[in-house]
Amino acid sequence: MDEEREPDPRFTLANERTFLTWLSTSLALSAAGVAMAAVPRDVFVPWVRLAVAVVLALLATLAAALAYPRWRQVQIALRRRAPIPALALAPVFGYGVAVVAALALVLIVVAG
Repeated sequence: MDEEREPDPRFTLANERTFLTWLSTSLALSAAGVAMAAVPRDVFVPWVRLAVAVVLALLATLAAALAYPRWRQVQIALRRRAPIPALALAPVFGYGVAVVAALALVLIVVAG
């Protein structure tokens, strides 16, 4: 087992802020998903509105579910003075937001 040491408090606190940011992001994505689902059916094309709401809710779920494991991985790496592991789900969040933006564009074009 690798030797563990107490990391510099600044790095620990930065890791904690990142964890809290993941949770804040999850709440924002969740609120956006609920808001999109609450839009009246006659305002937007129903299947696109539903798709946007579902993608937002899925991204919110992923962000919340993976916040603590990510915090733990980084904290272990800091204690072992090892490289910080790459965020494997970065493409999922990047492409997920891109899908939401594309669906929003469809909503705007179809509704306009």
